[in-house]
Amino acid sequence: MSSAPPPSHPGQSHGLIRQFGLLQATALNMSNMIGIGPFITIPLLMTALGGPQALLGWLVSLVIVIADGLIWSELGAAMPGSGGTYQYLREGFGREKVGRLMAFLFIWQFILSGPLEIASGYIGFAQYARYFWPGMSRTYVIAIALAVGVVNIALLYRRIESVGRLTVTLWIGTLLTTLAVIVSGALYFQAGVAFDVPPGAFTFSLGFLLGLGAAARVGIYDYLGYYNICYIGDEVRNPGHVIPRSIIISVFAVAVIYIAINLSIIGVVSWREFVPASANPQADFIVSVFMERLYGTSVASVFTLLVLWTAFGSVFALLLGYSRIPYAAALDGTFFRVFGRLHPTQHFPHVALLTVGALAMVGSTLSLGLVIDALVTMRILVQFIGQMAALVLLRRTQPDMPRPFRVWLYPLPLVLALFGWLFLFATTDPFVILFGLALLAAGAVAFLVWSRQTRRWPFEISR
Repeated sequence: MSSAPPPSHPGQSHGLIRQFGLLQATALNMSNMIGIGPFITIPLLMTALGGPQALLGWLVSLVIVIADGLIWSELGAAMPGSGGTYQYLREGFGREKVGRLMAFLFIWQFILSGPLEIASGYIGFAQYARYFWPGMSRTYVIAIALAVGVVNIALLYRRIESVGRLTVTLWIGTLLTTLAVIVSGALYFQAGVAFDVPPGAFTFSLGFLLGLGAAARVGIYDYLGYYNICYIGDEVRNPGHVIPRSIIISVFAVAVIYIAINLSIIGVVSWREFVPASANPQADFIVSVFMERLYGTSVASVFTLLVLWTAFGSVFALLLGYSRIPYAAALDGTFFRVFGRLHPTQHFPHVALLTVGALAMVGSTLSLGLVIDALVTMRILVQFIGQMAALVLLRRTQPDMPRPFRVWLYPLPLVLALFGWLFLFATTDPFVILFGLALLAAGAVAFLVWSRQTRRWPFEISR
């Protein structure tokens, strides 16, 4: 029997079947993008600028995501293997030296930012549960979020075959919920309510810039996932064609869906009823209020159950995927070996699953706004800006690398994305910025200690 052919692209794995076409790849991206996000972030979005002018944040985040999507497209088409960012940073900065550090820092921050994204879903679930129990205290809200975290871990603590069937079932609920909001909003939309812009809404000032940054971070949070096909690039048919197109289609399709959801809500329920979000309890379950306004309490109660279904489906899929990232890095020797352990009988990465799941539960005790700001901010420097640098370095050091897709109008999208990410970073709360920088500094120290113990770069022994 002949030996298997070598991988044709950096990072491509042996033995995996390329089964994802354009339809499947686009569906994968969109299924990760559309979850609980738009149902829990509308009050935060409107609060950021105090009215419907906050939709400008959507436009800012859309420009950033389009530019960044082109970067993902070039890297994903050129290196259609497993790992996504992890792989691009290693190849771009050099696999055994700086690239190894960058890949480690990516996993290091992801160990916290990933659980925070999951935690946002736990928080959203608990907030919508308040529709049934309006007088529920903060303590009970946190208790519900933690309970959802426990159930999520328990359901995923098993073989992947049964997990796949459950994922499909949960996703059906997500589609039904999203469609119900958009159709209802279209039938009862009131332009005067939706575009009730307060006086001086567009007056340029420092406060306006800070508010625009906050609104754009909410938009970025809701878009997260447009690049997920890059993490399983070695299972994509004709990746040079499929990966870029699936990313671009996903971004524009979800942009239309999210704007439709936002306009549906504020075209029926005045933004003045739930802004600021912190002072209006109904902001926690605004979509339930929307359905109650249109169809009454009974329908709103059923719909709230669908939102809870959607929230759980979202966090279920996230914990499933995110627990595999530190596992893959551990197998590759770029992260701590303990995360590479499999359950002795069920054969899934139980250490990674329990770690990510436990950290998500801790994150669910924080406020939703803080969680969103922290997870977006922590990814900006290493993941998003780091990938830009990797793309530029690869063009210089490996000019002959096959690139089925190249960034359109290069380097303009890189400049737009860079200024956009820096704008979001600079307008974040200073405490969150300092925390993110401290986390990266701690990661660098951990990397040096680990490298010294294992005698790898920069402490490798010369021979």
